[in-house]
Amino acid sequence: MHRRLCYTPRPRSTTLRPSRWATDRLRPACVQALTRIFRLSDQDLDQALSDEELNAFQKSCFGHPLAPQALEDVKTVVCKNVVGGVREDRLTLEGFLFLNTLFIQRGRHETTWTILRRFGYDDTLELTLDYLAPPLHVPPGCSTELNHFGYQFVQRVFEKHDQDHDGSLSPVELDSFFSVFPAAPWGSQLPLEVPTEAGRLPLHGYLCQWTLVTYLDVRRCLEHLGYLGYPTLCERDSQAHAITVTREKRLDQEKGQTQRNVLLCKVVGARGVGKSAFLQAFLGRRLEDRREFPEEPAVYAINTVQVNGQEKYLILCEVSADSLLAATPDAACDVACLMFDGSDPGSFAFCASVYKRHYMDGQTPCLFVSSKADLPEGISPPGLSPAEFCRRHRLPAPAPFSCASPGKLSTAVFTRLAAMATFPHLAHGELHSTSFWLRVTLGVIGAAVTAVLSFSLYRALVKTR
Repeated sequence: MHRRLCYTPRPRSTTLRPSRWATDRLRPACVQALTRIFRLSDQDLDQALSDEELNAFQKSCFGHPLAPQALEDVKTVVCKNVVGGVREDRLTLEGFLFLNTLFIQRGRHETTWTILRRFGYDDTLELTLDYLAPPLHVPPGCSTELNHFGYQFVQRVFEKHDQDHDGSLSPVELDSFFSVFPAAPWGSQLPLEVPTEAGRLPLHGYLCQWTLVTYLDVRRCLEHLGYLGYPTLCERDSQAHAITVTREKRLDQEKGQTQRNVLLCKVVGARGVGKSAFLQAFLGRRLEDRREFPEEPAVYAINTVQVNGQEKYLILCEVSADSLLAATPDAACDVACLMFDGSDPGSFAFCASVYKRHYMDGQTPCLFVSSKADLPEGISPPGLSPAEFCRRHRLPAPAPFSCASPGKLSTAVFTRLAAMATFPHLAHGELHSTSFWLRVTLGVIGAAVTAVLSFSLYRALVKTR
């Protein structure tokens, strides 16, 4: 194990810069691992470990803090051997690496191995598969969400890296956040998928991104939490503790209400109807705002909406025009948004065919959305108009939408989609409220007539007797 951690010691006569004493003797993989551990332990990001941070580190790795005199002795040894190893009575990265090298040189390599294993490393100085991908069973029909513990942890990480305390992460602060990962976990699509503010990532958008990753790829979320040290810093067996697996969708449908906090909406429509603009409007962006984002359109957009006073995360997923016409399409979702161009009613035919093929006989609530409502309405081709089609199939009337209207963008359609996903059995309530009350009235009248007839028959029988 000794040799896996460090190189063969150089002769004492070799002259080294004191600040590089440790890094010139440790293997690069060991330096990289210990540097990550140092950064995770540096809670205030001042590039040094205070007595409080050192004691938290010591307690996490060895079960007990250091005595005050022991702390002073450690810093004294570092000061005598490494220039810059202690700064303002705090242990720097150079000092931290020197201490671990000293442990190894004195035959106490198990001390360093204890530290490495506590933070997930194996004999090859790689994070173990058990650490990065702990077992988590997700049955079919279930989804995954961050729970209270998960949100609490990632918010603490955000606050740690928000060094200027402005409630958002600048590109430099994001780089600091990414520094404990082998590669940036979030790519260039991030600004197109979550709400941002002037090129910075606010807390709201940051939490949206974590929610999106947890829902779409929980294994990747577990890996990210592992790199951030969740099991060690939160003193848990694994980061699976931060994840909630929802109940099966079938049970939600039986209960008539979902307990999920994250809902998926598939946005389906022909090419050119405005699906990408619809996703960006969900993030509060107009058509002209998209000039700031020259990248390819994002497939997903996530934001929060209020449903009956409760905050829900709604994920919009743009579905390509042909994918639902493929041999094995994936139409599963909590609510379907079938979009057509209101100025070109011919585009409605595509939505109608998708509805008939995938949703007409299922339990997924559907809402037809007429986009580009700011343009003059086109002339409907022969056949059923969109409104007539919806009436025929007992669907809500098409909802108009425009992302080019003056004033603040309307969020009503997004709230409506989230409400339909939360209460799927009420999705058609608006359309059929009159017929519902008519059925109730007729039922009451029928019951009254039956009661009168039964009483009359009873009296006739009594007289006969």
